[in-house]
Amino acid sequence: MHLRESKGKLQMIDARGPRWSAGLTSILLAIALVTRSPIVIIIQLVQFGIAAFAGPPNSPYAWLYKTLIQPRLSKEFESESVRPVQFAQLVGFGFALLATIGALSHLWPLFTIATSFALFAAFLNSAFGYCLGCKIYLLGIRFRSV
Repeated sequence: MHLRESKGKLQMIDARGPRWSAGLTSILLAIALVTRSPIVIIIQLVQFGIAAFAGPPNSPYAWLYKTLIQPRLSKEFESESVRPVQFAQLVGFGFALLATIGALSHLWPLFTIATSFALFAAFLNSAFGYCLGCKIYLLGIRFRSV
């Protein structure tokens, strides 16, 4: 996701990148849900982990976006802060971690519920541009300042 530095240390990213990544996430989570594959959910867990802890611009999906998609798009783009997106990736990491535990323990209800929640949030972002994790982050900021 193309980075821009603004005043201070606020890191800005191409807002199209997280939405594209959410599309890939939706596909992977749907495959994991249908196949009950621990390998597929672990792949998504790693993606979420890198994005959550190293930052979304450093994730494998961001690399794919920067390499394959962004060069074909307009150079003009709407930017957004990386912080809400990174928080959303942390939330996704939590759900993927629960799903992985469920899959490896053969606790299929835990796997199904955790994967479904993550899939729902990823699909909302991909299809409608509504980042549920980002909204939760912004609500937390609002409540913290009160």
